[in-house]
Amino acid sequence: MILRRLILLSFVSFTGLAESLPLEKLTLPKGYNIEVYASDVKNARQMALSENGILFVGSRGGGVLTAVVDQDQDGKVDEVLQIAKDLTMPSGITIKDGDLYVAEVSRILKYADIEKNFRDLPAPEVVIDGLPDKKHHGWKYIDFGPDDWLYIPVGAPCNICETNKGESFDNPEFASILKYNLQTKERKWVAKGVRNSVGFDWHPQTQQMWFSDNGRDMMGDDIPPCEINRVDEVGAHYGYPYYHGGTIADPEFGTGKNAEDYVAPALNLGAHVAPLGIHFYHGDMFPAETQNTLFVAEHGSWNRTEKSGYKVMQAVLKNNEIVEYRPFIEGWLQADETSWGRPVAMLTMPDGSLLVSDDFANVIYRVTYQK
Repeated sequence: MILRRLILLSFVSFTGLAESLPLEKLTLPKGYNIEVYASDVKNARQMALSENGILFVGSRGGGVLTAVVDQDQDGKVDEVLQIAKDLTMPSGITIKDGDLYVAEVSRILKYADIEKNFRDLPAPEVVIDGLPDKKHHGWKYIDFGPDDWLYIPVGAPCNICETNKGESFDNPEFASILKYNLQTKERKWVAKGVRNSVGFDWHPQTQQMWFSDNGRDMMGDDIPPCEINRVDEVGAHYGYPYYHGGTIADPEFGTGKNAEDYVAPALNLGAHVAPLGIHFYHGDMFPAETQNTLFVAEHGSWNRTEKSGYKVMQAVLKNNEIVEYRPFIEGWLQADETSWGRPVAMLTMPDGSLLVSDDFANVIYRVTYQK
């Protein structure tokens, strides 16, 4: 049920929670600063910015949509509003032509003219229905591509399984990335053999799509790797569930398969680091060499003996290849294995600052740079 009346959160919480987070434990390269931009953003996941600067934020377990309002565009938040609740894992959101699109597990919703209506949200239009309804890896990251099609990943409904066989999982949409033309209702496969992608972006210059993928569990602490992938051929197969990381045959499903039949990752990451949002920086605030580098939110492991991830990384590209992968923000994971934050997604703001969502601390951070 859609919440038709806004819940205005207390302004006291902005300073209260912000002051309680140990931001001093976060380390960034010289010249960068990080602060809490908005707090009380329940289970903050993907973000979308409207034409006039209203930030909308999805959630996963929270089931809510949030609006973050900076009325005078001074970098200081004036309001945090829950504008809808009781949705089914509305993790992914995007804005197109003034309308807000929200991904539930099995359907895509559209809230028309969102800037005009967000304070009294009407019932949404269902623009895509009938996607698989399995909640395991069912939450989604969505966006419109340079071709104006809506890109939608559909995760595998399991840790490891063949999704084209068996009564429960017999659906070719599982473990793939799809795209939809909302005018013609046409659907195409962008990528197959993708276990669980919760982040993708297009290179600002080449317009080529890149996406993250979370590796399978229960093969040990150090394999298989999570992945960053590049789409060179639309509809190609990236290996799941047969091969992982380009070279590692799956012990259950890899027999009789050949690694050469699948697309190898552009970069293998650490096992279980859980890369979610990936984002090409395209602002003017950061140093020139940061232009078109790829930021990766490593959400962090949940079942590794020693935790991994819990950081934002920076992938440096040269000639369309990743030549360096280095830390950008660290410190959410402490030496004693406790963690107080988990980064999810990034967004470049009009002033060139970088927003980072955190679904564990329930905040949005703002990263700025000054020489």
